[in-house]
Amino acid sequence: MLVSSTRHVLSICVLLSLVLSFCQGRVDPNFRIRAVNLGGWLVTEGWIKPTLFDGILNKDFLDGTALQFKSVTTGKYLCAELGGGSIIVANRTAASGWETFRLWRINGTALNFTVFEKQFIGLDTNGNGIDMVAVSKTPGNSETFEIVRDSNDRNRVRIKAPNGYYLQAKTEELVTADSQGGSGWGDDDPSVFVMQMTGRLEGEFQVTNGYGPDRAPQVMRDHWRTFIVEEDFKFISQNGLNAVRIPVGWWIASDPTPPPPYVGGSLQALDHAFSWAEKYGLKVIIDLHAAPGSQNGWEHSASRDGSQEWGKTDENIHQTVAVIEFLTARYAKSPSLYAVELINEPLSPGATLESVTKYYKAGYAAVRRHSSTAFVVLSNRLGPMEPRELFPMASGLRGSVIDVHYYNLFQDMFNNLTVQLNIDFIYTNRSSQLNHITTSNGPLTFVGEWVAEWNVSGATKEDYQRFAKAQLEVYGRATFGWAYWTLRNVNRHWSLEWMINNGYIKL
Repeated sequence: MLVSSTRHVLSICVLLSLVLSFCQGRVDPNFRIRAVNLGGWLVTEGWIKPTLFDGILNKDFLDGTALQFKSVTTGKYLCAELGGGSIIVANRTAASGWETFRLWRINGTALNFTVFEKQFIGLDTNGNGIDMVAVSKTPGNSETFEIVRDSNDRNRVRIKAPNGYYLQAKTEELVTADSQGGSGWGDDDPSVFVMQMTGRLEGEFQVTNGYGPDRAPQVMRDHWRTFIVEEDFKFISQNGLNAVRIPVGWWIASDPTPPPPYVGGSLQALDHAFSWAEKYGLKVIIDLHAAPGSQNGWEHSASRDGSQEWGKTDENIHQTVAVIEFLTARYAKSPSLYAVELINEPLSPGATLESVTKYYKAGYAAVRRHSSTAFVVLSNRLGPMEPRELFPMASGLRGSVIDVHYYNLFQDMFNNLTVQLNIDFIYTNRSSQLNHITTSNGPLTFVGEWVAEWNVSGATKEDYQRFAKAQLEVYGRATFGWAYWTLRNVNRHWSLEWMINNGYIKL
């Protein structure tokens, strides 16, 4: 009887120990993560630190730059007929998808051009060698060009083909690479085009491929060493925050020799972050911000040209799971590891619910193979989706968290809201949205990104303070917590460091 009772007590003690271990500091049910994102550090976003790109030769022509070319003689735009797979013409009066070309950068001068259907424009090697087509799925010598600009008007250009001649629009239906190029840049020269940039990307692929293999390693190591330092972790811990969310890219799992153009060194920076977090009592959320193939086509997911290829094959999903496995195994024993976010902002409909669900199940299992205590964060999809669509899966996963990002930006509905209407939107709409995904028996909720910035002209400091306070109050109800985007940014209101130092936010 005594042995049985002792075993019963021991069982209860073990169970309580496991529960306390899993809660990892959340014995207090009122505990919430109050975090800041370390954006722009280990995954580049040019708008956060534009100077990072200053040393790139021809930095206008980075990977993914979207260009349109209007012939000065036909008055029409160059176009890939049928969006690709056919000839190049100069017969379009208006420019949209088929008339937009995306760059692949080879070096400071050599470029490939992709078209709407993902083929590369090039010389017709099966014909006379001067006609222009868009048929190749892979670039080679016949698909490599150079843009030559008028020194007096940077938007007037010639396009030099690999045969040494320039493209010319002989007619609306005939574009050839057989012009020697004139001495002037007048409107009577069919080799002259007016170039318009309609989009650009400034992410990790652009900065590393832009500098090239000789310069990129040192540039990136200097950035990682100086952009976020130990003193920042001290600042974070002294200003009412208890955690950091650290965006990382998939190539970190191949450090120190990731596939080109990525360069090694980000893993060492992440190691330092964990050491600093432990020293200053901060928790760490590792966030896979850039997945292989890009989960949303944006620069912060390291897309090369705006394409969104993540999740389309099992091989791609397995590769992503391997990254999660690597990161969790490396940091599982760190007392600072609090959560692993499996992917950031997958975009529907490209990232399907089926592929996201398949990945989340496998990613969760990968985390649990190495840690029974780390929370597993599942980012809601952006784009068309149902806010509770992950619930059937996540509700069965112990320690799962749903991540939502709330910005009063990026949608037309916010463009004309006044100060008060923005604040009312937080208290009414955001509160309702958060309540909708917060249930007593479902996953925890996390506002993983928000910012005290808006499209309001002439807002006062007090207005910003009220806007920030409203969000802190509402997002503070999230059962897992919140994270501000981001610690440091050249745009003041996006920088939590600036907002705290200047009295806009007090935590």
